[in-house]
Amino acid sequence: MEPIVNTNMLLPMAITLFVLGVAISMFKVLREYERGVIFFLGRFQKVKGPGLIIVIPVIQQMVRVDLRTVVMDVPSQDVISRDNVSVRVNAVIYFRVIDAQKAIINVENFLQATSQLAQTTLRSVLGQHELDEMLANREMLNNDIQAILDARTDGWGIKVSNVEIKHIDLNETMIRAIARQAEAERTRRAKVIHASGEMEASQKLVEAANKLTTEPNAIMLRYLQTLTEIAGEKNSTILFPMPMALMDSLFKEVKQQSKDKN
Repeated sequence: MEPIVNTNMLLPMAITLFVLGVAISMFKVLREYERGVIFFLGRFQKVKGPGLIIVIPVIQQMVRVDLRTVVMDVPSQDVISRDNVSVRVNAVIYFRVIDAQKAIINVENFLQATSQLAQTTLRSVLGQHELDEMLANREMLNNDIQAILDARTDGWGIKVSNVEIKHIDLNETMIRAIARQAEAERTRRAKVIHASGEMEASQKLVEAANKLTTEPNAIMLRYLQTLTEIAGEKNSTILFPMPMALMDSLFKEVKQQSKDKN
């Protein structure tokens, strides 16, 4: 015998299951870093979360928003510096959503919008600086780009916390030119240091000469000390100049002896 199905029981059971399914789907759980933007019949109602929330099916819709910091890599951009040097620059930006309502309502896709804005801002800011400034003042450039991005994304409910230029790629010709420039700079510094040393040495020699002239026997003692140092090196032949002062004293002594004999 075929089982007899009571049609009067099916309708209440179906309604019960439908109501139970709707009741279960009403409950949503949002994590600590998530918020739910609630729309009531297409109009914004409120931002809910975190924790357990109730969303009425059909008449309410929820859009989840992640509030954690997003690390986004900015693709390499071709930049022409103010001194007409072509470089490729890569950067990374750190940002997060601080206003879920603005991030969903004011912009279609805040991730894509932030990425495109970061690329154009990177080219615009770096194009206003020379190559030497790009290589030497990265911290200043990072702060400038971060300030511009933060101001422009404020209407999207996004906070740009940091921007870092990762690397600047140069062509081989420019790398060789920079190497020659660095070599020339080091040569210039060496010459300046050598000239400064010569100036200081000359000043010290003048001071030493002034002190030696105050005592006539001091120059003779210094001369004898120099001869002693030379003799200590065990040289077979020693050539040394004869001081004119010593020659004058010898000539005076010879003339005095000649006069005494006469």
